[in-house]
Amino acid sequence: VQLVESGGGLVQPGGSLRLSCETSGFTFSSYWMYWVRQAPGKGLEWVSAISAPRGNYAYYADSVKGRYTISRDNAKNTLFLQMNSLKSEDAAVYYCAAHHNSLVKGGVGAARPESYDYWGQGTQVTVSS
Repeated sequence: VQLVESGGGLVQPGGSLRLSCETSGFTFSSYWMYWVRQAPGKGLEWVSAISAPRGNYAYYADSVKGRYTISRDNAKNTLFLQMNSLKSEDAAVYYCAAHHNSLVKGGVGAARPESYDYWGQGTQVTVSS
């Protein structure tokens, strides 16, 4: 199983980035997919979730709601995160993760790697002028 994130980098405040997570080794369309981030010196924070198989349901942390959009392409086994209006506090390592069920309770998803079936290696997002 592999989850490989890409698309991170340096962006100015107010800018945009699109993260990708290419997956292999499991039936992508059958899994709920998630983004979790970890800012420097802070704990893991759940960011977003999208339902399986078609992504009819999407959930977001309050901190990113209205600015981020999660999506999935089952034909390409790839998860995306479009991030707009980026702020300095969005700087973090972003991880994608997969679980065969929903881990969203009360509108909030799980943040710890051990909660998930699969976990990626992360991609760094830096927001700075």
